[in-house]
Amino acid sequence: MEWQELTQLTQGQPLVVERVRLPERGIVIEGAFELPQLAQLEVSDQVFVTAFVRCHGSIKEMERIFGVSYPTIKNRLNRIANSLEYIDTDPAPSRSEVLERLQRGEIDVHEAVTELRSRQ
Repeated sequence: MEWQELTQLTQGQPLVVERVRLPERGIVIEGAFELPQLAQLEVSDQVFVTAFVRCHGSIKEMERIFGVSYPTIKNRLNRIANSLEYIDTDPAPSRSEVLERLQRGEIDVHEAVTELRSRQ
């Protein structure tokens, strides 16, 4: 089944994948796997995001491709962005992580205090 068919079939409803197969390695994993956020978007939004990435984020090129105005592109990008959960790829360390690093001697007291204050 193609991803477009799967997205149309689910009509944006939550979907849980229960089996994943890696055919080249002969591995099958069973469990409850949630699809990535981008795969949960409607097909038209997936196409839009794909076009945006292929255009290297050029709104001017998106205007040309979709035949719509700058505000229309921006509004759609904002709507899609608001539907996606932000994933912090560099979260501030927790208090316990800072204290553990201090205890192991990886940082000194001054660095630990600085990190703990930056969390506030």
